[in-house]
Amino acid sequence: MRTTPRKARLIADLVRGKDVNTARAILQHSTRSAAQDWSKVLESAIANAENNHELVGDDLVIKSITADDGPTLKRFQPRAQGRAYRINKRTSHLTVSLTPKEQG
Repeated sequence: MRTTPRKARLIADLVRGKDVNTARAILQHSTRSAAQDWSKVLESAIANAENNHELVGDDLVIKSITADDGPTLKRFQPRAQGRAYRINKRTSHLTVSLTPKEQG
């Protein structure tokens, strides 16, 4: 995703360990742009759990959620006296692991 890992981790810390419905509500009402990316990743993980493992989507809990460094796009901006200033456009790999709720 085209967001820095540091900004993505701020959102990941909000939903870590929460159940799916609570995490959806937090991501929907968050004002940070990284929340939209996390919402897409979460919905994809829920769909995979339902289709591939026959689990109920509402009975899942976020087991682990990580935002790791992705490839950095390096761009240059002209500066004074013929110099160049490097701009790093960072990306991140977003990962969500879900597990069923504990019964009882």
